[in-house]
Amino acid sequence: MTNKVLDRVRDLLPAIAERAVEAEENRRVPDASIAELTQAGVFRMLQPARLGGDEASPVDFYEVIRTIGTVCPSTAWVSSVLGAHPWQLALFEDRAQQDVWAENPDTLVSSSYAPTGKLTVVEGGYELSGRWSFSSGCDHAQWVFLGALVPSEKGMDYYTVLVPRTDYRIEDVWNVAGLSGTGSNDIVIEKAFVPAYRTYSATDQANLVGPGQAVNTAPLYKISFGSVFSNTITAPIIGAAQGAYDSHIERQRERVRLSYGGQKVSEDPFAHVRIARAASEIDAAILQMERNMNEQLRYAEAGEEIPFESRLRARRDQVLGTERALEAIDLLFKNSGGHSIRKPNTIERNWRDAHAGSVHAINDIERALAMFGKGAMGLEVTDRML
Repeated sequence: MTNKVLDRVRDLLPAIAERAVEAEENRRVPDASIAELTQAGVFRMLQPARLGGDEASPVDFYEVIRTIGTVCPSTAWVSSVLGAHPWQLALFEDRAQQDVWAENPDTLVSSSYAPTGKLTVVEGGYELSGRWSFSSGCDHAQWVFLGALVPSEKGMDYYTVLVPRTDYRIEDVWNVAGLSGTGSNDIVIEKAFVPAYRTYSATDQANLVGPGQAVNTAPLYKISFGSVFSNTITAPIIGAAQGAYDSHIERQRERVRLSYGGQKVSEDPFAHVRIARAASEIDAAILQMERNMNEQLRYAEAGEEIPFESRLRARRDQVLGTERALEAIDLLFKNSGGHSIRKPNTIERNWRDAHAGSVHAINDIERALAMFGKGAMGLEVTDRML
């Protein structure tokens, strides 16, 4: 099934590429692309089989996302984020899953995880208010995951809460230099009731447990959120670098540098070195991502606890994967000459989009590397991004 999804997506690439400019101009992924990707099964890859999903490996999901990212990073970003949320929803109580998927298994959920909302305890659940930014693809979703804080004996606890479209409004604020097609607008809520079963605690998330595991027993739902979601953000960036690489190779094979006496770029040894470096950076980012996710799945399939060291390494390699993708695309951008700054073209768009994606909070490289180093020294590491 997973290979079929990838094959279907490859057939869609020409149309998605044609809509890349439209996505930027309208500041959202075109409805036609979302409809095609839904039909192809992208958004059901990590969804529980009992609710119409594939329960595919995240490795296969990331390959699909990288493939989309070669032609339109904005579409890949939205596909990745919306496509990862079924995995997290599977950890919520079954009632929450039924709320979203009982009538339509293709219903989508967007997100904004920063805990900028406040939960007040009321009978049967909570009252939620706040404003959240960067909810990518929210125009295409009927539900949203939001981060919020709730008072506790220890001060404040962090929760992810699930809210229906009828309880929030979207404010159009997305005017940016990169990933402009993601429609990452603001979510605003004023005193919405959230039943307790539509919440998921950061403590459970850190311990790799959730009430949904009682009904969704596949090993897929026993791996770490910090690994699954962080790579959800890096996969489109790697795809952007790969797309820039493919476009660069095609262009440079025919390019002649008049300022260098008519030299063919295809014969320039310095260009060869930059291309080799870029290709290696992309490969390294992909290989480490796949190694880490496959390792966590193997532990889960064996019914064994996932070592904390594995989770730390996954975050280490994820942020470095983003850094490697940026290094690759910067080499290609510089090697492309004046052609690389003309709009529209794949290299300039992917360059902007990759750099925009790199500023996501999950790509805080110093924080992730410091966590790994701290763990290597035998010190306690606590972070909800793990």
